[in-house]
Amino acid sequence: MAIPQRPRAVVTGGAGGLGRALCLALAERGAKILIADRDLTGAEETAHRVAANGGTAFAINCDVSKPAEVEGLTALADKHLGGCDLLVNNAGVAVSGSVGTIPLSDWEWIMGINLWGVIYGCHAFVPRFKAQGAGHILNVASAAGLLAMPEMAPYNVTKAGVVALSETLSGELRALGIGVTVLCPTFFRTNIMNSSRSATLTAGLDKMVDQRMAGSKVQAADVARIALEGCDDNELYVVPMQDGKWAWRLKRFSPERYYALMPKVMQRLSKRAAKH
Repeated sequence: MAIPQRPRAVVTGGAGGLGRALCLALAERGAKILIADRDLTGAEETAHRVAANGGTAFAINCDVSKPAEVEGLTALADKHLGGCDLLVNNAGVAVSGSVGTIPLSDWEWIMGINLWGVIYGCHAFVPRFKAQGAGHILNVASAAGLLAMPEMAPYNVTKAGVVALSETLSGELRALGIGVTVLCPTFFRTNIMNSSRSATLTAGLDKMVDQRMAGSKVQAADVARIALEGCDDNELYVVPMQDGKWAWRLKRFSPERYYALMPKVMQRLSKRAAKH
């Protein structure tokens, strides 16, 4: 169930950020990659970088909220890669604000990309992996899917759904020789905020997120490497950052206490960020 040598990979959301980092990490393994993204120019730039790093890549325009476009990736993988060994469901966006103020249209938008996009990818590729008796799925969720921080309900819900889907698939596919890994990082520099939508935000929350992204010792290239190593080891959960690991431990040990403390912690961090 480990990623094979010179893997054939389909990566959604590969035009930048973590998606690009994953493509470059795969390039170091001599991978052939189908890079799917609505930002075709960015995907083509990633493809050029993959080629410079020892891999082969093909850039494809794909909106993961459209099931027909995701289903079409299977035929394109056959055409350009000769099949698929690794599916990386990475495409994602963010919505922030408080429940009741976030427009329902924003809920629908993020559900279509963050959750339905992953469902469509798994729906399309799982039968193929079953038929070939091998393959690995890397679903990019977030620590938000484990920790459910305030002011991020749509993002939390979609990422929790990705975690639940991954857990279910692991139970269904492990005995068939197909691996499933769900990646749950906390903060690192990424392009997700550039494609985010927000309603009312607690003062300083957006600045706090920016500061924590920039200040993280673990950045996109590290997250990509750790994620692929987790796939190699057939790990279900990959939580790359220590803050995420400790918060997840606290939540599992004492969930009531965790949710009593979390709003106070977020408020304190936001106020501190607003002063700097």
